[in-house]
Formats: sequence, C-alpha cells, structure tokens
Amino acid sequence: MDTRARTELLTQEVAQALQGSGVVVDEVVVQQAGRRRLVRVFVARDVEGLDPGDTTSVVEPLTLDEIAEATRTVSDTLDASDATGQGPYTLEVSSPGVDRPLGSPAQFRRNVGRLLTVGRTDGGPVTGRLVSVDGDGVRLEQVRGGEARPGEEPDDALELAWPSIERASVQVEFSRPDGKDQ
Repeated sequence: MDTRARTELLTQEVAQALQGSGVVVDEVVVQQAGRRRLVRVFVARDVEGLDPGDTTSVVEPLTLDEIAEATRTVSDTLDASDATGQGPYTLEVSSPGVDRPLGSPAQFRRNVGRLLTVGRTDGGPVTGRLVSVDGDGVRLEQVRGGEARPGEEPDDALELAWPSIERASVQVEFSRPDGKDQ
C-alpha cells in the first residue's frame, strides 16, 4: 500500500473512532522515518454541532485532557488496524498550531476572534480580526494604525468570499486589546 492510500485509510479509521467525542481529525500525515513510520494526527474541536446561524461565537480550543483522550483513542485504533502496516510506527497527536495555514471553513470557524493575515486572489494580503464565518465567506475587522479598543468601531469591515481567499494564517498576539490573551 502506498503512503497516500495508507494516509487516506488511516484518516477514515481515526475519524470514525473519534466520531461523537467532540474532536475531529483535521489532518493525518504519514512519513517514513528510517525503519519506522511517523504518523502525525492533528485534531481539532468539532464545529459541526454549532447553530448554523451562529457565525460569531468563539470556539474554545481543545484542552490537554481532550487531546490526551483523543491520543488514547487514536492509539487503540491504530494498534487494532492493519493500515499502519507490519513495521513499527511512532504516533504524534496534537492540535494544529498557529503556524498551520487555514484552508477549510471549519478551520476558519475555530479561529473567530483571532487576528488573521489573509492572502487574496484579487489583491494584496490583508490583516484583521476574524469576526464571522458563514457559507459565503468571512468578515474581518481592520483598523488603520492598530487595533480597535473595546467600544471603538473598526475603520473597515471587509467581507471576503471563499473563492477570493488564497491563503490565511493566524497571527500570534502577545497582548490583545480586549484583554483576552491567547
């Protein structure tokens, strides 16, 4: 079985094992590392159960206990599966870090409230706070010369349709203006 087919099978098996836990598979990466395989499973909070009309509430990140429980589930699933092959493997389970680009609507939805830089197909990159995500795209609030303080209105609200988003990444903030450090 080639690496791509193995990765797809592992993704299906792990996703099925995590179903109903509130945790979903964001991505599975399988790499050969000497005689072992390295299986990286990135997990995230399930946003499918959110009210479809709620496009603005903040989604809490996974806790360490939730990741630990997901790790046990994934490990048990892979141990019982023949998709990993005959050779030994090393398993890493984690949540996607801020350095991972956002691609799917669910990934954007999990990052409402965060500062993003979004590359556009029809213009240069923009940076702003992600305030809503829906079926049509995203809404960013931009402030010229810095962040809006609580009670201030942003200078610009920018609506971006999904087809106009080329890439996006979360920006690291050490001190947020609203007092919520993430």
